[in-house]
Amino acid sequence: MPRILTYPQRMRLDRVAGQAALAACLALPLALLHARAAAEMLIACVDLAFLAHVWVARDRAFLRRPFARAAAAWWLWLVLCSALGSGGLLLGVLAVRLPLLAAALGDWLLTGPAGRARQRWLWIVLAASAAWIVVESWQQYLLGANVFGQARWGDGALTGPFNKPRAGPALILVFFPVLVPATAALLEGSLWRRLGGLALAGLGVLTVVLIGQRMPFVLMGLGLAVTSLLLPRLRLAVAGAAVLGGILLAALPVLSPATQGKLVVQFGDQLRHFAASDYGLIFVRALTLAQLHPWMGLGFDAFRRGCGIIWAMHGIDWLGVPTVQLNGGLRACNIHPHNYYLEALDDAGLPGLVLFAAMAGAVLARLGRGLFGQTEAPDALRIGLFVGALVAFWPAASTSAFTSMPNGGWVFLLAGFGFAAGNDRADAPFPHPGRRQGWP
Repeated sequence: MPRILTYPQRMRLDRVAGQAALAACLALPLALLHARAAAEMLIACVDLAFLAHVWVARDRAFLRRPFARAAAAWWLWLVLCSALGSGGLLLGVLAVRLPLLAAALGDWLLTGPAGRARQRWLWIVLAASAAWIVVESWQQYLLGANVFGQARWGDGALTGPFNKPRAGPALILVFFPVLVPATAALLEGSLWRRLGGLALAGLGVLTVVLIGQRMPFVLMGLGLAVTSLLLPRLRLAVAGAAVLGGILLAALPVLSPATQGKLVVQFGDQLRHFAASDYGLIFVRALTLAQLHPWMGLGFDAFRRGCGIIWAMHGIDWLGVPTVQLNGGLRACNIHPHNYYLEALDDAGLPGLVLFAAMAGAVLARLGRGLFGQTEAPDALRIGLFVGALVAFWPAASTSAFTSMPNGGWVFLLAGFGFAAGNDRADAPFPHPGRRQGWP
């Protein structure tokens, strides 16, 4: 590296970059909740600070990670497809900001001598974010409006602290990283602490059910099942919370008819008539667009730009959807295809889909390293972060756009947190079950 700066100057720059990145990282969850533009700026701050660290410290070890290589391959192919496609090049280039955020947290900011304390503070901020959504959801249910005076959404869903039905997707992304380690720690204590742990698990499940959004409810069931498999100590708490959630679900016609109509009646109708539903029409158009551009897609944001040109194209024979059913009007077009993998397929074709799946697999492989087949008690925080990532990358899910805020920010913030937590299991910020260490 050219001798532009002296060694003391480079170390001072590295220290300032670390302090700025830490402040941005701890402020990021709040921005993801209520200020998307600010979230973008905070992510940019972390990324630029990380690049400054890489430059002054000559620390390029993160590039040897399978995640970094998979993310780089996906991103470069997306940029190429965007350059040769019908647009979206600049946004395709900027998509690198999210994998870079995960690398910055997992291989720099939340590691090292101060890593344990920084992870602890980040968990506290995430827990406060989850508590904010939970409190506002219950306030809206019990009092009719949240703290901002907004009532529940027209279809019956609780909006929590938001003005639109975003409480469920936001809560489910932080649900397991917050709930699993907190419940596990409480179950290690006295009788009252154990009862508190059971109550906490029950409260989390009841809140997701009462919010009344279908996909977060389904993903919660998946995550609880995986959690009980990986962390036997929580099986009783998971079972009790599931029973409690089932009782609430059965009582919804009395306690919240609007939630019952959305979560049970409408969900059942959509599953029975998926091809004719709004989501089914979007799904068919996304696949049709992929059939027209199978190898390179249309570049970043392909579905938004390409959906309108396929009003009368081919149906999906293997789904039994003939061409005539494609004409669903504007219901069949949206700003994104509501699925990460369909989005990757439309943006960058089959190679883009494979590379995106490889990146998702690299995230899960790194977060899950050492969690399976352990002889010692597993780390509850790492299990919560792994389950959270599994839920986020689950292929059979309806999602927001992958690189949009707040969704992409949450996914890669938690991925980076998980990377850091798994770098040194002995220095994890939460005690392993059975260890008599202090709860933060």
